[in-house]
Parts: sequence; C-alpha cells; structure tokens
Amino acid sequence: MNWYENVYELIDMRSFSNLWYWIALAVTWSTASHWVLGVPYDMVQRARVHGGQAAADVAALVAINTRRILFIAREAGIWIVALGGFGGSLLLTLGFGYGSEFCQAVFLLGAPFALVSLISVRTAHLIERRAPVDEALYRMLRMHRLSVQFVGIVSIFVTAMWGMWQNMQIGVLGG
Repeated sequence: MNWYENVYELIDMRSFSNLWYWIALAVTWSTASHWVLGVPYDMVQRARVHGGQAAADVAALVAINTRRILFIAREAGIWIVALGGFGGSLLLTLGFGYGSEFCQAVFLLGAPFALVSLISVRTAHLIERRAPVDEALYRMLRMHRLSVQFVGIVSIFVTAMWGMWQNMQIGVLGG
C-alpha cells in the first residue's frame, strides 16, 4: 500500500468502517453526558461535596441555562421540531430507503439527540416549576445525566450493531 492509499483509507466515506466516525461517536456522547443542562458535571459534584461558592455557581449556571433552554423552546420550539423532523426524515429516507451509508451514520449519530433535547426541556421545566435547591437540584441533575447516559448507551449499541451489519455485508458482498 502506498501513501495515497493510506490517506484515502483514513478519510473513507464508508462511515461505519472509518475509525474517525467511531471517535466522533464516543466524543459526542462523552461530551453530552458531561454537560448537564450546560453545567459541567464535575462542578455539580464539587458543589455537592463542598457547597459554598461552588454551590452558588452551579445554581446560577443552572438558572441561566434553564431560562435559556425554556426561552428557545417557547420561542422557536415549533420551528426546531419542524426543521429537525424534516432533516431527520430526509436522513432516514436517504440512509435506509436509498442505502446511503453516510446518511445512515449521520442519522444514527444525530437522531438520539432529539430525545436528549426533549429530556433537557423536560428537566428545565421541572427545575422552573419546583425551584429545587442544593441536594434536590443535584439529584435532578444526576437523574438528567443518567437519562442522557442511558440514551447514549442504547444509541452506541444500536449504532455498533448496525455498523457491524453494514461492514459484514460489505465484506460478504465485496463492496
């Protein structure tokens, strides 16, 4: 194999056989589970253990991000759902209806974030309605994080199974 073939293999558009796709999938879900309603989870843990200024910082960040999420949901929610539904339907049709592996990969990477967005809006509504403080707030953030992690685990599992299926078909059918 020469240098050109090595580079071509590195940036191959067959997504499920490309290492970069799997790195992007891992980084995306790792980041999604680390940032809980826009607050880094290590700050939540520090606030729970130490309190004081760390707790005030987390409460402020949660309040700011809750208002931001709810503002976006109330002002542009219908448009976001409509455009997201269109984009998701387009990727679903091109990917699974017409067999575009790239569209399948993008759909499997992005579609679960529609559920994560719904979970975030729901949590923001609960925080606005209940106005939890200290341990109650940290418990809500922890439950939100666990929900996102569960969606991520299922998403990674489904994507891995579909990717292996696609790679086995390419191996058996010869491309």
